[in-house]
Amino acid sequence: MASLRETIIKSAKRVYIKFYTNARVVRAITNQFHRLYYYTPSPIRTWHKTYWLGAPMLKCPFDLWVYQEIIYELKPDVIIESGTGKGASALFFASICDLIGKGRVVTIDVEENAERSKHERITYLIGSSTSEAILTKVRTLIGEHDQVLVVLDSDHSMQHVLKEIELYSELVTQGSYLIVEDTNINGHPVSPEFGPGPMEAVQAFLKENNEFAVDREREKFFLSFNPNGYLKKIR
Repeated sequence: MASLRETIIKSAKRVYIKFYTNARVVRAITNQFHRLYYYTPSPIRTWHKTYWLGAPMLKCPFDLWVYQEIIYELKPDVIIESGTGKGASALFFASICDLIGKGRVVTIDVEENAERSKHERITYLIGSSTSEAILTKVRTLIGEHDQVLVVLDSDHSMQHVLKEIELYSELVTQGSYLIVEDTNINGHPVSPEFGPGPMEAVQAFLKENNEFAVDREREKFFLSFNPNGYLKKIR
């Protein structure tokens, strides 16, 4: 005869499974936590007070964990990033490359910043990610047989992101990823006032391109700043 404790545990598991398999319930709970995480005011500020080796990192740690899994699995030769900011994510990528003993980071921004971390694996490029001059320079930094991973995190307007996706998707090697960041804005589920942005750019791109597919398994932690943004090159 089952003990009271065993009965309670089994009952709790049934309730959990019921809720977990209800997509609407899961999404509602996740969205509420997402908004709480995103909007928490000072002095907490959650992701506004997140650091990597002392450098301010405006990203969700759940996504960073997924990034290190992708980098470990693929062991890319080159990681291309648009939108350097203060350089924390480039430093994060370089740190993971140090751990696996492979990989270089090419990061692009329109502005220089003397405070960005110096690391032998990081190459900083200054200019627009969609300019021909920058694209030419990026191509020269990729070897013929290099495995390439791309992360887009610059200007979040739909047209700019769509242009980036179209240009940089050609550099992604089969089986690797083009990650479009901050697809959560414009009401997905935060910042509904933003207007068309990364999510809408992804949707437009996928309507015309069958070489990439959304890898929802990379959203296994439920809260992601990049919903539908993990695009895997399947062809």
